[in-house]
Amino acid sequence: MPFPVPERGTDGRSPAASLSQRAFNLIRDKILKGEFPPGAILSRRKLGEDFGMSFLPITEALGRLESDGLVESKPRAGTRVRIPSAQDVREHCILREALETQSARLFCEEAGRGERLELKRMAKQLDERFGESESNTGADFLFELHTMHVQFHTRIAQHTGCKALCGAIEKNQVLIFNWFYDSTAKRSAALPPAFHTTLAVVLSGDDPEAADKAMRQHVRWGVAAVVEHFESLTVGDNLWRHKRSGRRA
Repeated sequence: MPFPVPERGTDGRSPAASLSQRAFNLIRDKILKGEFPPGAILSRRKLGEDFGMSFLPITEALGRLESDGLVESKPRAGTRVRIPSAQDVREHCILREALETQSARLFCEEAGRGERLELKRMAKQLDERFGESESNTGADFLFELHTMHVQFHTRIAQHTGCKALCGAIEKNQVLIFNWFYDSTAKRSAALPPAFHTTLAVVLSGDDPEAADKAMRQHVRWGVAAVVEHFESLTVGDNLWRHKRSGRRA
């Protein structure tokens, strides 16, 4: 991460595969930016017109996004950005906590001096950018901010020396979903001062138990507010879920 958009035909794959990847990245980025909020209907026809693509790459991209859990489809109702239930959010947060606390513990045990200094620098820059979010709420700025956030947590996992842990975090998309939930609930601007710097200092120390505890507190921050937000989104959502008429876009 971040998430590059490969140019057509330059990534060693067929043009069709490259277009599908490009459509996937474009739609996902718009979801993460909030341009396509939870519940937004995704018309294949409209997306194809906007991106200058045929139905095939758009359909393939939406299929991948559905497998990843970011969109959902229903016969006769169409495809939309998924509205996760409060239980979905809680279970995701439990999974993230399990993986990231282990990541913090191993970083504390295994990371070298240079890697610890790098993490502290990244944390300081991240906190400075989060501070700017109080006055800058533009979609592009917030997208850049959350990209930095993903990179920070990814770096912790990368420096544990455990490829399986990094793979589990990527496979389960715990950081992507945190980004999605966090952005949708718009809670980032209210982060405590030096939120990431404080975490980086503890992780760079010599106490794995303290690192575990610090990360646990870090990832639990604001979860209740996010759950409450998604509970409000699901109220009155039965119309789409039980829709039986209409044509799929």
